[in-house]
Amino acid sequence: MIKFGPSGNCELFYAEGNKHTEQAAEFCVKYKLDCYEYSFGRGVHLSESKAISIGEAFSKANVEISVHAPYFINFANPSDEAAQKSYGYVLDSAKFLKLFGGERLVFHPAAQGKATREEAVKKTCDRLKILRDYIYLNGYENLKFCPETMGKIAQIGTLEEVVEFCKIDKCFTPAVDFGHINAREQGSLKTVADYQSRLEYMIAELGYERVKNFHVHFSKIMYGGRGEIKHLTFEDDIYGPEFEPLAIALKNLKLEPYIVSESAGTQAQDACEMKRIYNSVDISL
Repeated sequence: MIKFGPSGNCELFYAEGNKHTEQAAEFCVKYKLDCYEYSFGRGVHLSESKAISIGEAFSKANVEISVHAPYFINFANPSDEAAQKSYGYVLDSAKFLKLFGGERLVFHPAAQGKATREEAVKKTCDRLKILRDYIYLNGYENLKFCPETMGKIAQIGTLEEVVEFCKIDKCFTPAVDFGHINAREQGSLKTVADYQSRLEYMIAELGYERVKNFHVHFSKIMYGGRGEIKHLTFEDDIYGPEFEPLAIALKNLKLEPYIVSESAGTQAQDACEMKRIYNSVDISL
């Protein structure tokens, strides 16, 4: 079943007097949201007891929880020592994801650095094969590890690159950030066909079952010549992208992803708006 929810806690969450992540579970229920993404963006700094407490709150509320691994993961780093740290960031995040009772872990694949694009992508692929081995060695193969499409030109993470990463093993599931794609491609996502062609590409390359419940990040994003500049809210009417064409494409292809709003401060409200739009779209007309 398709799911909608926020990335982290929005301004409204705190305005209503909430303080603790456990309260985010009931907050999601209050606004009829189905999922929630917990960010370890600046590092995995959480006690096991706190993680269990958070997991129990979300399980009781029947709201699915995912995690975002630290932002500084870079599997194209020329240093093997730095790569070891990246493996650790993913595996530490996976440990806490299991304590939460979730099954999806999103991570940024890499940055190009001074290497050629081809060299950086190859090194990322080689390192993701090693990560796959660590995933199995640690008993995490039943989790979904989701390399994300990235918004800056200098980052590794075009849709095509992410699909190639996911071909390495079934433990990898695409995390498609449509705001990032739109930013790095200078406003490419406008029509149903724009979205549907990308979804059909993923299905052709990975198969329908691998793509059916893929991971989605969605927000409007300001961009410039180098791609992403900053996340915006649904109030923006300049940069986009718009959600309705994606909703139609998802229904056309019978896809039911886990959709996370990454709007700037209005994550929950914009997740609610995406759910409203999706439920209002009638493709039979």
